[in-house]
Amino acid sequence: MTFGEKLKKLRTDGGLTQDELAEKIYVTRTAISKWESDRGYPNIDSLKAISKFFSVSIDLLLSSDEVLTIAEEDHKQKEKRFKDLVYALLDLCIAMLLFLPFFAENNGVIRSVSLIALEGVQPYLKAAYFIVVIGTFFAGVLALALQNCQKAFWTNSKTNISLMFGTISVLLFVISSQPYAAVFAFVLLLIKAFILIKHR
Repeated sequence: MTFGEKLKKLRTDGGLTQDELAEKIYVTRTAISKWESDRGYPNIDSLKAISKFFSVSIDLLLSSDEVLTIAEEDHKQKEKRFKDLVYALLDLCIAMLLFLPFFAENNGVIRSVSLIALEGVQPYLKAAYFIVVIGTFFAGVLALALQNCQKAFWTNSKTNISLMFGTISVLLFVISSQPYAAVFAFVLLLIKAFILIKHR
């Protein structure tokens, strides 16, 4: 018997609907339907909940190969969540550029000022700084808010959005000769690249 068949038998023998079982183990009815039709496996936590609820061992539910597959998938999911969390936090760190020093020339005198108080630069350049910083910050907020979102577009795009904002900010600050801001943005981008390479 497959895992799905075993789960369905346990559920029907217990006189439960898919909705009732889903409520008991804190998952969706769609998840139960997916598992019963052998279109996927539960994660480790859900598997433990099923085992405990029906008072059966995990060995009875799954073969050793299936347990290994679930453990590997669970590990990949945790790594992905960690990477997404770090990316979001790094994107939020860009807000520090609102307070870190920029260098501006005013009447032949170079002064150190924050982005908020920055004067003596073209208005379009200052606007570009704000757009990049605020855009990156809100990308981080969005990534944190939608951590559990499973929509294909979002899961496939959030890393690219973060990397795109990071690259644009580095280029903008380098081209406009803002060394502190460029180095800060470059370090954030470097950390993202390192994590991306490590978790591929």
